[in-house]
Amino acid sequence: MCGCSTHNTGNAGQTAIPQDGSLILRVEDMTCGHCAGTIKKAVESTLPGTQVDADPASKLVTIRGQADLSAVKAIVTEAGYTPSEAA
Repeated sequence: MCGCSTHNTGNAGQTAIPQDGSLILRVEDMTCGHCAGTIKKAVESTLPGTQVDADPASKLVTIRGQADLSAVKAIVTEAGYTPSEAA
C-alpha cells in the first residue's frame, strides 16, 4: 500500500463477473492514482495478456483477459490492498 493517506482495510469478498467475462473487484483501500497504478502493474505483470483499469474514484478494478479470480485476488492482496465484492 502506498503511504499517501491512511488506508482502511475493507471487507474481503468476491467479485462480480459481467457478461463480457471481465472481472470486477471493489478495492476500498485504493485511494489515489498511485494505488491504482500499483494494482494495475501488479496484475498485468503477473498475468500477461490481461488489461486492468483501476479507478480510485469508484474503487473499482476491472480485469479483462484470461484471469482466475483467486489468482487476481491474491495478487491484489500481495500488493497490499483488500479486494472485496463489487456490487
